[in-house]
Parts: sequence; C-alpha cells; structure tokens
Amino acid sequence: MSTIRLTMAQAVARFLTAQKTEIDGQAVPLFGGVWAIFGHGNVAGMGEALHGVRDTLPTFRAHNEQGMAHAAIAFAKASRRRRMMACTTSIGPGATNMVTAAAVAHVNRLPVLLLPGDVFANRRPDPVLQQIENFSDGTVSANDCFKPVSRYFDRIMRPEQIIPALQRAMAVLTDPADCGPVTLALCQDTQAEAYDYPESFFAEKIWVPRRIRPDDAELAQAADLIRHAKKPFIVAGGGVLYSGAEQALADFAEKHGLSVGETQAGKSSLAHDHPANLGAVGVTGTGAANALAEDADVVIAVGTRLQDFTTGSWALFKNPDRRIIGLNVQPFDATKHNALPLVADARVGLEELSRALGPWKAPEAWTGKAREEKTRWFDTAARFTDPTNAELPSDAQVIGAVQRNSQPTDVVVCAAGGLPGEMHKHWKALQPLGYHLEYGYSCMGYEIAGGLGVKMADPTREVIVMVGDGSYLMMNSELATSVMLGQKLTVVLLDNRGYGCINRLQRATGGESFNNLLQHTNHVTLPEIDFAAHAASLGAQAVKVKGIGELEDALKKARSAERSTVIVIDTDPLASTDEGGHWWDVAVPEVSVRQQVKAARKDYEAALAAQRVGD
Repeated sequence: MSTIRLTMAQAVARFLTAQKTEIDGQAVPLFGGVWAIFGHGNVAGMGEALHGVRDTLPTFRAHNEQGMAHAAIAFAKASRRRRMMACTTSIGPGATNMVTAAAVAHVNRLPVLLLPGDVFANRRPDPVLQQIENFSDGTVSANDCFKPVSRYFDRIMRPEQIIPALQRAMAVLTDPADCGPVTLALCQDTQAEAYDYPESFFAEKIWVPRRIRPDDAELAQAADLIRHAKKPFIVAGGGVLYSGAEQALADFAEKHGLSVGETQAGKSSLAHDHPANLGAVGVTGTGAANALAEDADVVIAVGTRLQDFTTGSWALFKNPDRRIIGLNVQPFDATKHNALPLVADARVGLEELSRALGPWKAPEAWTGKAREEKTRWFDTAARFTDPTNAELPSDAQVIGAVQRNSQPTDVVVCAAGGLPGEMHKHWKALQPLGYHLEYGYSCMGYEIAGGLGVKMADPTREVIVMVGDGSYLMMNSELATSVMLGQKLTVVLLDNRGYGCINRLQRATGGESFNNLLQHTNHVTLPEIDFAAHAASLGAQAVKVKGIGELEDALKKARSAERSTVIVIDTDPLASTDEGGHWWDVAVPEVSVRQQVKAARKDYEAALAAQRVGD
C-alpha cells in the first residue's frame, strides 16, 4: 500500500480538497473554503496545513467565530446543501463561540464541518491554556458542548483516528436525511503528529445526493388518502428547495388543482404570483393560506419539520377529520403529528405521487375558494406595505419600499425578531432561494454574517440584508469582512430602539413594557447610537434616511455601489400587521396581581382548547 507521511492537520486539509460534488454536470469542490480564526490551539497545526493548500482550498479570516460559522451555514443553505464550508478555531472561547451556530445548523438541517482545537491528548501540559477542568471527569473539554448540537461528534486523539472520523463526517454532511453539523475536536498536539496515511484516502471523490424513492405501500396509502380528500392542501417546507423540487411542486399543484402554503424555510418554492401559491402559512401566515389550512381535510406536508410556527402550536389544522401526509426524506419528520409517512426525496416523491393519482383533481369549489382567499389577501396586504409619509414607518412599510426597489433575482436575508413575521407575510419572492430566513433557531445576529455567506454562494445575485437594531448590535463584525472580501451587501437597518417584537409580545400577554425597548430598561442615560457612523467605521458606505421616500432613493444608490452599503431608518416599535397570522402558544402566568395578565390568561386557556395534542 502506497502511503504519504503527513501531520494529522495536513491530512485533514488534503482530504477536504479531494471532496467534490456535481453541479450542472460539472465536478466542483464540495468545500467552498475554510473559515479560520487562529489561536494557540490550531495555528501551528491547522494553520500550517491550510497554508499549504491555500490555492485549492481558500481560507477566509473572520472577526467572530459565531459569525463565520453563520456565514458557512448560509453558504450551504444558499447552495441547496450541495456545497458547504468548514470552520476552525482554537480551543476555548473561540470554540464555544461556534456552539450557537452549530445549533442553528442542527435545527435547520444544514451541513457545516466544525474543527475546533482541543486539549492535549498526551495531557503533559495539563491543564493547557483555556482548558475547562471537570472535577469528576478527566475526559471532558469545552468541546463537549458541541455534542447535543452536532449530528456527529468525535475527538481526535491519535493521528490515524482522523481516517474513519472524516469518512463518517462526510457520510453525515452529504446525507439528505441526517444532514447537519459535524464537529471533529482536534487535540492540538495530535494536529501536529505525523502518520503514514494511505494515498487512497486522498483520492478524489464526487458526492451526489441520493434521491430516496417512496415505499410502494406508503405511496399507495398516500394516493388513496388524497383521492378521497375534498379539501386537500400542501405545506411546502425547506426540503422542497434542498431537493430542487420547485418545478415538481408547481406541476403537482397545477395538475391536481391544489393550493400551497409556504413555511419560512420553504418560501420561494413557488413564485408569489403563481396561482397555486397562497403565501406564508402558520403563526406568521397570510389570511389566504391559513384559511385553507384551517379547513383542510388532508394536509400534504412536503419537506417540512412541522414546527410550532407552521402548525400554529398544533392548533391551525382545525378540521376534525384532517389527516397529514408527511412527505419527507427524514422519518423523524415524516411521522410527526400522527402523520401517514411517505419517506422520500421531495422531488421524486411528488413526481411518483402525481403518477399514482393519475388525472385526479381537487373539487372545483375548493380550488375556487383558494382563488378568492388569495385575491382577498393581496388586497389586504397592500394596505400595510404601500408608500407612506409617516415619520416612523412600520416594518411592513419598509419591506414594501425594499420590494419596490428590488429585482426578481435579488436575495433577501433576515432572522429573528419581528421582521421575519412581516417578511413571511409580505415579501414577494419570484425566484427560488430569493428568500433566505433563519427562523428555525431564530438566531439574532445571523443576518449580516448570513448575508455574506449567501453572497459567497452566488456572487451574481444582489443580497439585501434586513436587520433590526437589536440584532445589529449583537453581531455586526462580518460587515467588515464583507468589505474586506469584496462581497457587496445592501443592509437595511431598522432602528426601533430596542427589542420591539418581544415588547409587543410582552404586552399581548398582559405584561407591562419592561426591559425590551431601551426607554423601558434600567438606565442612567439612553444611548444615542449613530449606526451609520458605526457602519462607516467598519468600511461600509452608510447613510441615515428619514422616511420611505429617502429610503427608496438610498436603495437605488446602493444597487450601483461597489461595496457594502448600510441604510439606517427609524421605525415604529409598536406597529405590526394585524391581519393574517394565527395563535401561538406562549404561556401566560396563572397567578398575577395585574388584571391585564389575568385577562390574558383567560384568553390563553380558551385557546389551549383548540390544540390537538399528539394528533
């Protein structure tokens, strides 16, 4: 057997360069690069190794470990999970900073390879700098935090262990059902140790996603259930986009007269003006999609994990006889809510289900109701997004301005807070992947780093990041990275001076405004933050605008700019769209001295009666 002597870190770098995927008939690198912030736990090992392959596997330097991992995750999502990135950090805070990002990837079923440094395997300099010491377990390090938020975890304590570990890692990262974050904790002394690796370990390998076909019995059951349906309805999740099943979804809906509601991850599966698309479904849904979801007798859930925002906390689907068909590549998701599972790739599953249904179509009365509800919603929504002269516009009015100044190929990026709810209802996506929201983990601070990852995945598309002041203050450093890398973003920063979304929720559940908006915090003086000046200090072009008219002018200028632009606008923290949507289970205290809380508790108990627990 022919071998080559390399350090463990060099073997990792060389192995990653050999992994390929096939896109449009061409083999391309599976890994788009490695994000790295070096410290004592990885600079001598991984740092030296990555330098040696820098021409074939580019290394990118970020300013925050969580931010760089968010960028890697967004890159994978924008690449439909066909490509991905790796992230390496030192042991200690650099590693644990990535734990939040690992949870984002885990919840959203997105591949990212995390390579944190770890303690010395030989334990000679024990405890090493930044080592967490567990008084009762000598095998624990800070990297054990990654275990619950990784699909696969391994600690590499000998150089030859990396061979099976990387093979297992690739199996997880490229598996459509088990896809998610992989953490390989690399002991820092082991990174530098040499081993005679078999040359076959570094042979080029092309990873092509498998398309799981449905079981015959499950397919027959699903088709029979749909044939007997009077009010069938489709919920399209992120799996539609990961599978590249948008055309299959459109064909299925058109052929069989079905309407579609989109989850946050599934939005842009169909163009907003497609006759079958009723828009967002669930807690942040449109009146049209929710009207059909509430009355549906068969819900075809395609590529969705059916979380509580999609199902209205198990209370949205109100038809007492309703059944759910879980068309999903992951059995864990396909069987939720006592669903009839149809375990399959979304595209193949829809195509074979359509063939099994033959010429069957939903009743015309049901299809006609969908058309009426869609027209009614479009008329309603326009009232919230139309131009305004208000001094403090609402989030929806800002969204309307951005929409009017966007192009079909643009990608809008957002995460957490009140903006995703307004975006889900109002954004009119025209092309697949044009709507990129992180709402599975609802992670504040994802927005700018995520926008950078999206731009790196497809530099041909304009990327518009919409972010609130709260999220911006949590994490903004990758704005400087976008300038450094020449990856232009347009950032629209909505300043409502606090956490407006949670303030509204607080009041809706009977509480007094407290500790959310800046004016309601414990303070000596209120901060006057010059966001435009801050963004400019990071290298971006920046401007503060007054009102929707100035915002639209600034958006036009930003489109022709050569580097990232930040546009700051003050907004109303109390205004939100009070049409559409659905109840969401947020527990209200049973006991309180506040009459408002007592009233909210009474309403809450009444709403709980609509939940279908375990069904």
